[in-house]
Amino acid sequence: MQTKVFSNDHYDAIIVGARCAGAATAMLLARAGQRVLVVDWAEEGSDTMSTHALMRGAVMQLDRWGVLPGIVAAGTPAIRRTTFQYGAQQIPLDIKPSHGVDALYAPRRTVLDAALVAAARAAGAELCFGISFRDVLRDAQGRVRGAVLASSRFGRIEVSADIVIGADGRRSSVARRVEARTNLVSRNRIACAYAYYEGIEDTGSHWLYLPRFAAGKIPTNDGAHCVFVALPMERFNSDVRGVLAEDPVAAILADEEPVFADMMRPARRTSEVTLFAGQNGHMRQCQGPGWALVGDAGYFKDPLTAHGITDALRDAESLAEAVLAGTGQALQAYQRDRDALSTELFDISDEIAGFGWSLPDLQALHMRLNTVMKQEQDWMATRQAETRIAA
Repeated sequence: MQTKVFSNDHYDAIIVGARCAGAATAMLLARAGQRVLVVDWAEEGSDTMSTHALMRGAVMQLDRWGVLPGIVAAGTPAIRRTTFQYGAQQIPLDIKPSHGVDALYAPRRTVLDAALVAAARAAGAELCFGISFRDVLRDAQGRVRGAVLASSRFGRIEVSADIVIGADGRRSSVARRVEARTNLVSRNRIACAYAYYEGIEDTGSHWLYLPRFAAGKIPTNDGAHCVFVALPMERFNSDVRGVLAEDPVAAILADEEPVFADMMRPARRTSEVTLFAGQNGHMRQCQGPGWALVGDAGYFKDPLTAHGITDALRDAESLAEAVLAGTGQALQAYQRDRDALSTELFDISDEIAGFGWSLPDLQALHMRLNTVMKQEQDWMATRQAETRIAA
């Protein structure tokens, strides 16, 4: 007889992955009275690679869900100014109030994910860490009816559920097991390196673009900035991987641009350098009989536009609404909404990641991106006004 590991033998939803997409989906479903099990192979509270930045839509949602105050209380600084720098030209922009948001934030993932996990638990979701996903369970008709899980302590565990949701990242095991189609793949990908630094003056976020090079500084927790460089793959291999004994982020910025070099001069690195060797973006089929995907599991675009967390939270709410509706048609509408909101963002991100632009071309791409983001925010504001999920 199988050892009883979880509180229930059957759940309304099993969610694989307890990062921002999975924890947010769990929180919303649990607040609506669903029995939700969330499993994650990682240790609770662990860090993960991230772009950090929350766009206005994400801040809107976190505020309405009651999660934002805890993130602010954890020392996440308000960002009220952002600067776009194209070559030597700097364009500072104040964050204008809109949709109830007058500042942006860029929390460490140890802060953001923990806040969403705590909110999911408070809503009644069951979260278990150190548990791996192995496969889905299917009925005689092939519909997903649960999950096969495993842990070093309990071994193989079978749990039934009305729906299994993959929130397990861009290399999603759930997507692979349900054989989700890949509908779009990007042409381009950037590679990047980032680290955390103390001693940089907080002037808001700053985004730098040069021919075949990009960088940025983003204020985050503990008085630190996340500073990154983004490069084509061939330069990443020579200029970043080749200088790991030093500080490749600071070294490259010192060579590239005097404004960033001046900003970095008083800085002290407080972390290891995180490397991302790049991955092509994808848009996968994100729903089927008894299963769904959310976050990077279903939709991953190049991180240079720093929009991944925002879209993950957007889709978490849209998916939760579809699950509560309880029909295949609602899940199909979830995918249609995701695709309609995401395809142009995906295409613009892909074009920017190609580094084939001139600086005037890039400014035009950023204007397009800003227009699409505003359309997304308007959609989210309307959806939030209509939602039946309790805050």
